[in-house]
Amino acid sequence: MNKIILATLLLSLTITGCQKEAELSPEDQSKLSAQFEKSDAAITAFLDKLDSPTTPIAEKKQIACVDFPAEYKTNYVPSMLKTEGNTYTEEKLLADMDMALDYYKKKDSIQC
Repeated sequence: MNKIILATLLLSLTITGCQKEAELSPEDQSKLSAQFEKSDAAITAFLDKLDSPTTPIAEKKQIACVDFPAEYKTNYVPSMLKTEGNTYTEEKLLADMDMALDYYKKKDSIQC
């Protein structure tokens, strides 16, 4: 019984995934992928600077309060929702951002 349910679920996810991909042209998929990769690289760079003990506190404050949230909300979240909309919600992604930034703000006593 569980195998039938699992097989049905996997089949429906496969069909849904194929339909979603068919909606985007190869050019649009390429643009979306490039946008996501660029945003992901920026987010990674911000996190590396927040983790670095040599980054000045003023720069960490700029990243945690302005740069990271702006990049995350305007580029990363929309890209993730377009590519992985069945997996993530905007609320979940924003909660993840808040959790990460709260950690850095608390660690470095940053107040925005």
